[in-house]
Amino acid sequence: MKLNCNKPFSISKMPFFYGWVILVAGTIGILMSIPGQTMGVSVFTESLLSDLQINRNNLSLAYLVGTLASGLMITRAGKLYDKYGARVMAFIAGVMLGVMLVYLTRVDRLVDTMAGKGWLSPALLTFILLAIGFWGIRFFGQGLLTMVSRNMVMKWFNRRRGLANAVLGIFSALGFSIAPKILDQVIHRLEWRGAWIFLALLVGIGFAIFVLIIYRDNPEDCGCVADGKLKAAKKGRRPPSLPDHDYTLAEAKKTTAFWAFTLGLSLSALYISGLTFHVVSVFESAGLTRAQGLGLFIPTSLIAVAVQFIGGYASDYIKLKYLLLLFALGMILSTIGLIMLGGISWAYWMVITGNGVVWGLYTVLIGVTWPRFYGLKNLGAISGFSLSLTVIGSALGPYMFSLSADLTGTYDLVAWICLAIAVFLVGLAIKSDNPGLPVKL
Repeated sequence: MKLNCNKPFSISKMPFFYGWVILVAGTIGILMSIPGQTMGVSVFTESLLSDLQINRNNLSLAYLVGTLASGLMITRAGKLYDKYGARVMAFIAGVMLGVMLVYLTRVDRLVDTMAGKGWLSPALLTFILLAIGFWGIRFFGQGLLTMVSRNMVMKWFNRRRGLANAVLGIFSALGFSIAPKILDQVIHRLEWRGAWIFLALLVGIGFAIFVLIIYRDNPEDCGCVADGKLKAAKKGRRPPSLPDHDYTLAEAKKTTAFWAFTLGLSLSALYISGLTFHVVSVFESAGLTRAQGLGLFIPTSLIAVAVQFIGGYASDYIKLKYLLLLFALGMILSTIGLIMLGGISWAYWMVITGNGVVWGLYTVLIGVTWPRFYGLKNLGAISGFSLSLTVIGSALGPYMFSLSADLTGTYDLVAWICLAIAVFLVGLAIKSDNPGLPVKL
């Protein structure tokens, strides 16, 4: 049962379109997921390795296990979102993300207590407890909170969905890009435990209250309509923003487009999360500096912002398969740059440019594709299943990068694997038309 849309205040009587408030709120929701995103976790990596009884490979494996478990649960969470709505699910996500952040600050204390009672070895206990913590912040942060906030925004916009998604993506990208530096400063001031407790209070209490007051689900439930009072578009100018009927998850999985877009999103999650998690090691192994590695994010985000804005606007007018094709080409550019990193000077900018294109179009595709192709009725189930595979991809990334370094001494092997999949995606993207419009868009 969804919460009353008119409490604590009625939005249908407001003199402006509440969808713009929803857009701001959804953006804030995605930014609040940063503690569960890879770039938010990676800042704590060296502190965990220093203070906990775990090595880099096992830390990556714990991250893999926790994120895999998270990914397997996202589809079910999407179905619950369809049933209970954005406010209920975002509130739960915020509170539980805060709880899991506090839990992570106590891992070493729990290890000491359990080890003192003869419960397994300290190293194994650390691995298990960290995996549980990573599951919590990944599921409630990267998975549930991100999915709910983005889908909420997409329901409030129809013909302006591409534009709304572009704005959402721009501010999310800017927030994600500066987050590592801000979190690094917070860690220096409060240490890593204090930093996680601060984030727990911010998300688990402050943001949770914000959700109950501001978040709303379907505009129709609130006496509003998507896009507000928007004039009818001229025939032929835009592609249909919704299909003729709402697909079920089973129907969606029978289409080529569903698997093509999901493959692209999952591949980018694997590659970007692996590179981000081990960014300092990746660049130092190529003969570059720590500063160059950490300096990757700002120029990447600037390119991503431009790509998001242009891609988001264009998505209202062109076939999405063309954006998927460009997305695959960005992956190819970045992976080739990573293979050549340290060998030629402009390989560094190949990685930055490719990542910027991928990062920018990721936000466009994950927000616009599912409602346009498959409708709104089962949006949570469909986007949730795709997101579960994307989360699994992000789980595999850090471990595959770590394994590549262990086996070969470099990160080239994982880069070659990602390059091969990206080349395959190019061919698949060409065949990925809107399933509801097989002849023309």
